[in-house]
Amino acid sequence: MAIFIMLTNLTDEGRKTVKGNPERIKEVNKEVEAMGVKVLAQYVLMGPYDFVNILEAPNSEVVARVAVELGSRGTLQTMTMAAMSVDDFIKTLKKK
Repeated sequence: MAIFIMLTNLTDEGRKTVKGNPERIKEVNKEVEAMGVKVLAQYVLMGPYDFVNILEAPNSEVVARVAVELGSRGTLQTMTMAAMSVDDFIKTLKKK
């Protein structure tokens, strides 16, 4: 399984939704997991992004589908990046 970092910003509509129903955040996590992506960790941020999500998925196509599905709702925007553990990175560099 691959690891991805998803940075998320709420839109005005998303902020209204979260303010009125904070549990919606966990509901969306369940929807994401139903699409085949495991939410390993999620944090609220104080800065240019509202949330950071550490995700595990079988491939980038599955994560792309999740990003498009979530973004199409109009409540958030995402930036997604593939990630690799430092140990895996070192192993990759040592391969000949």
